Amino acid sequence: MTHAAQSFVDKGIKYTPHYFDVPLNHQDQNATRLTIFAREVSLVSDTDSKKPWLVYFQGGPGFPSPRPNGTSGWLNRALQDYRVLLLDQRGTGNSSVISHQTLASMTSEQQAEYLSHFRSDNIVRDAELIRQQLGVEKWAILGQSFGGFCSITYLSMFPQSLLRSYITGGVPSTTRHADDVYQATFARTLEKNQAFFAQFPQAQALCQKIATHLVNNVEQLPNGQRFTAEQFQQLGINFGMSDTFLPMYYSLENAFVEVDGKEVLRYEFLNEMLAQQSFQTNPIYAILHESIYCQNTASNWSAHRVRQQHDQFNYEPGKPFLFTGEMVFPWMFEQYECLKPLQTAAQMLAEKSDWTPLYNDEVLATNTVPVSCAVYADDMFVEMDISRETLKKIPNSKAWITNEYEHNGVRADGERILDKLIEMGDQTAANLMAQQQSSR
Repeated sequence: MTHAAQSFVDKGIKYTPHYFDVPLNHQDQNATRLTIFAREVSLVSDTDSKKPWLVYFQGGPGFPSPRPNGTSGWLNRALQDYRVLLLDQRGTGNSSVISHQTLASMTSEQQAEYLSHFRSDNIVRDAELIRQQLGVEKWAILGQSFGGFCSITYLSMFPQSLLRSYITGGVPSTTRHADDVYQATFARTLEKNQAFFAQFPQAQALCQKIATHLVNNVEQLPNGQRFTAEQFQQLGINFGMSDTFLPMYYSLENAFVEVDGKEVLRYEFLNEMLAQQSFQTNPIYAILHESIYCQNTASNWSAHRVRQQHDQFNYEPGKPFLFTGEMVFPWMFEQYECLKPLQTAAQMLAEKSDWTPLYNDEVLATNTVPVSCAVYADDMFVEMDISRETLKKIPNSKAWITNEYEHNGVRADGERILDKLIEMGDQTAANLMAQQQSSR
């Protein structure tokens, strides 16, 4: 069942909201129902166009599709060749959103069971059901970061439904344990720390001052939550994005204010620190993050366990300070105000060992869908070597390996990146057609 809401037009772009009804569990059509929201975006001049569809899978997990303002970036390039469907993945945006509010009436057991259905396999099943309901024979997909993970899942499950696959910063391992991923992630995070403190040597003393102050004093964020050194370290996630070193330094420089002869953290600084905590508003990002690497295995708090092998990341007063990166730790469910109600469910999911496979190497080994990937050589979140390892197993896949961009390349220079990927995909498709003709 599907219905479209009222369309609107802005700057020559037509936006049409769609709502779809899907089962929580696609193996049980009598299961709880979810509403999936997706926004169709097209040029006004393309009202009667036969352009193919391109579905966008957002990064995360746990974040909604973009709400575009105009035709800048990748969307501008996409609309030249496609009409675009911006999909709010289940649990995000307007798609039966998951938050501490919507989960409040459930027991911990019910929360864990419910959340177990929100990984990439069911996101892809939702998309496939939407394709059928829209009457689309085949469409292209664009996956950024975790959206790229969804793309490889789509290629594993329903390759016959795809025209092209474009991936930016998001080619996962199809076989490796989460521990392997976090070993690589901690190494990359260390490199980013070294680069930051090399550019701003004075920042090390500022960070130590802030972290030691947080160890020895109670500072509260505007939501009443105690702000800790561990939370402060998590600002390092920004190092995976371009042009973040200088804004980080400015924040550190303005952290303290003197009140009644005593130094305390400024309200502006504390307010900024709360705004940086996307785990509060997007709990899927925390509670299911490690499960995206799990197939028939439990994560058992992989990042936390791997961190103990890298003691330099465990801050104590007097030690050099290091930021962490895109990692989830069990203490977050004790400290973050909006994650506290999910602590027991998070533990259950960390111990869950019967996660179903997300990828099918046998299917991927026979792939005939042109797959074009932007792989970032210095990516702090998705290790280049792991991405290359996967792509070697997928025929008709091509990687553009570049150090021009960080993980957010598609946001920083999306028009150029997508143009490059479309060109690569067209060349792969031409090569495939030539091979088929020569074999006749």
